[in-house]
Amino acid sequence: MKVGDQQNFVYLLVDEPSAEAIVIDSGWEVDPIVTVVRDEKLDVRYAVATHHHSDHSASLWQLGRMFDAKVVAHSSSPIPHDLGVDDGDTLKIGKQQVRILHTPGHTGDSICLYDGKHLFTGDTLLIGTCGRTDLVGGSPRQMFRSLHSVILSLPPQTIIYPGHDYGEVPFRELSVEARVNPVLLAKSYGEFRRIL
Repeated sequence: MKVGDQQNFVYLLVDEPSAEAIVIDSGWEVDPIVTVVRDEKLDVRYAVATHHHSDHSASLWQLGRMFDAKVVAHSSSPIPHDLGVDDGDTLKIGKQQVRILHTPGHTGDSICLYDGKHLFTGDTLLIGTCGRTDLVGGSPRQMFRSLHSVILSLPPQTIIYPGHDYGEVPFRELSVEARVNPVLLAKSYGEFRRIL
């Protein structure tokens, strides 16, 4: 669902058999999330920030308290968290394992969540572009590596769910994104820097 005034997406990743869920990137209003959780009778186990920027993390603690859920962020994140995660760690909901991918570049604490089919990218990969690298903690070189060595190594049928609704579509298959997104088409770091 889309929340706030910066076209942010907040996601509920649900294991249907158990009704256990993860809230991803709750930065703004919580009412739409609470409504869905209560209507669907979900058991929110984790509230996860893909990075520390407030539009992705401001209401995590509120939701964590409301649902008795653990607040999760990368172990290097400056935001307070119950559980610090690193690359390769997993979060379990029901029988699903959701893998953490450390993808610095937009920020040093940027992570993506991958359940084997869907990739929640925060501000690492957006539809048609990538997150900014010119803010404090950003790094074009790390972003290039995160995009080209981490995300592009995933199966092409992976569905990309970005942190903002800035693209021509709200989500897209990685195989398509890899053919049309200039930052993924860059053949070298130098070319990537020119695109940025």
